[in-house]
Amino acid sequence: VQTCALPIWPTDRKPFPSGKYPPHHLPIKYAPRSPSFLRHRARHDEGCEHKNCLMKKENDFKYLNHIDSPKDLRALGVEALPDVCNELRQDIINELADNPGHFASSLGVVELTVALHYVFNTPYDRIVWDVGHQAYGHKILTGRREQFSTNRKLGGIRPFPSPLESEYDTFACGHASNSISAALGMSMAAVRKKEDNRHVVAVIGDGAMSGGLAFEGLNNASDTPNNMLIILNDNNMSIDNSVGGMKEYLTHLHTSRSYNKLRFRISNRLSSWGVLSDERRRSILRFNNSLKSLLTNQHNIFEGMDIRYFGPTDGHNVKELVRILSEIKDMKGPKLLHIHTVKGKGFKPAEKSATEWHAPGKFNPESGCRIVSQNADGVPKFQDVFGHTLVELAEKNPRIVGVTPAMLTGCSMNLMMDAMPERTFDVGIAEGHAVTFSGGMAKEGLQPFCNIYSSFAQRAYDNVIHDVALLSLPVVLCLDRAGLVGEDGPTHHGAFDLAALRPVPNLTIASPYDERELRRLMFTAQLPGKGAFVIRYPRGKGRLSDWKCPLEEIPVGKGRCLKCGTDVALISFGPIGNVGADAIVEAEAKSGLSIAHYDLRFLKPLDADLLREVGEKFSKIVTIEDGVRAGGMGSAVLEWMSDNGFSPRLTRLGLPDEFVEHGTVAQLRQIVGLDKESIVNALVK
Repeated sequence: VQTCALPIWPTDRKPFPSGKYPPHHLPIKYAPRSPSFLRHRARHDEGCEHKNCLMKKENDFKYLNHIDSPKDLRALGVEALPDVCNELRQDIINELADNPGHFASSLGVVELTVALHYVFNTPYDRIVWDVGHQAYGHKILTGRREQFSTNRKLGGIRPFPSPLESEYDTFACGHASNSISAALGMSMAAVRKKEDNRHVVAVIGDGAMSGGLAFEGLNNASDTPNNMLIILNDNNMSIDNSVGGMKEYLTHLHTSRSYNKLRFRISNRLSSWGVLSDERRRSILRFNNSLKSLLTNQHNIFEGMDIRYFGPTDGHNVKELVRILSEIKDMKGPKLLHIHTVKGKGFKPAEKSATEWHAPGKFNPESGCRIVSQNADGVPKFQDVFGHTLVELAEKNPRIVGVTPAMLTGCSMNLMMDAMPERTFDVGIAEGHAVTFSGGMAKEGLQPFCNIYSSFAQRAYDNVIHDVALLSLPVVLCLDRAGLVGEDGPTHHGAFDLAALRPVPNLTIASPYDERELRRLMFTAQLPGKGAFVIRYPRGKGRLSDWKCPLEEIPVGKGRCLKCGTDVALISFGPIGNVGADAIVEAEAKSGLSIAHYDLRFLKPLDADLLREVGEKFSKIVTIEDGVRAGGMGSAVLEWMSDNGFSPRLTRLGLPDEFVEHGTVAQLRQIVGLDKESIVNALVK
């Protein structure tokens, strides 16, 4: 869909080493208007042919059309805020119907977003968002409404909040559970800089409270002088339904509103009389919490950590949220406001099926029907091959169990949950725990398949080393979304797993060339004696419609020659090798060279026989991998050649030493030099 808001291109961003990288946008407050945009605005009254025209939208909304920053929002009376929320929610629905993104989460926090920017003096006051897919309303209210149709597109605004984009985005928040720790750091900085009037708010929710880092932040906040406010957005969801004791605890937690009002008034009165020092406040707080727990037979985990607790309250009553936030924002010491929200609020299909509408793709905003493209070629996603194969293996091997951190549907382990719920474990947003939990089961004779998105597995690096590899425990770590993932950008690209895991002893690291190889690697990994086994594969589809092959063992550490040649050797690792095979056909037709193709299969252990054959036969080698070039598969091949007395001219293709921005996978591969044309050039030059 063509839109009137065009991508914004500055001139001062360095390109990637390839020279192809398009410069990203400037912070919005410096964003220039393109001449075509200005011309369109000037002639808009004459009629506009653009389906998704932003100027058309300006005629639709009474309030939102005039809000270019939170300052404009704060100029309104509180009675106007419900209408602002309705308009903001409708704007998000309109935008995401044609420009897909994270849908249900942002709808659920519309009232909270409006209330926060209404009560707090942003950007001077800091709002730290957790799980950045909640923040679309925040982007729209903070000067990015005209650019929002470029969200997640190459050169457009970023998929998640980032200080590199706007001063209203206070911290990076692509991964979950970091808001409390970051906000505590900002609050401490305000104390050290004597900025007594600066408020710091951490917004955590969508299941992120189950992450270990959140509890580390809470623990530190309870024992560090700060005035931070934590808002717990409790929607009983992450992507799939939230799980675990914390979810059950929050569901049943209650504190009297009248009790908190009385307590607040008494506290203010005692402080004004000068009899309530910080030390006395802590002593009274501990005594008060103990007495309340005794009388109500209910212990509050937050107040047990000396963090003032308020709630739970309705997160969709914007005027009540404004009242509560106004009353508690100047309270001294750490405090937590617990709100209940509905993921997908205001759009009935999303309310009924929040998991399906977490990131639904395109949809009809009037009928609520998703526009799902038909899989005409019959080629499945790698995740679905994983899910079906896992069930097939588990039916034959009773030791197999499945573990995933809040990604049952995303990794297709929901297939095993449906078939064998007693052997499938969704541990919530807790990647480190997922790995160590798997290690514990493996130690006692089970065979866990632990599936984590590659970029999220970074959070479990120590657990992989200390709790799995050290004892060579038979955990199969399946890294979904490895390599470039596209529109979710640098926080979600699975770029670093190969370079990070390659030095770790006792690990087998493999990547399938296609769907059949994925099935065979999964079968191999669960055989006795294989130890800790890593299998990485990308987001999206492969190339085979006929993928249901017999399950056969692949010799560990053995690659294969896919095509013989005499002039140049291409060594590939994983599904990116299919692009390499296409490039070989074109390169041979273009140059007359004879090019061999080797599928390495295993990064660890390396196939020494295969590499010796390549070293003896070829003076020119090209390696390709969908991961960082520094320390990855190409580096491993180069090291092996050097250690064994070979000195070929070796070109390594992979991701550069830069964070790769967002765009389609095809666009990003062209930018970083992993598309067919780039591989052809590397082969023939």
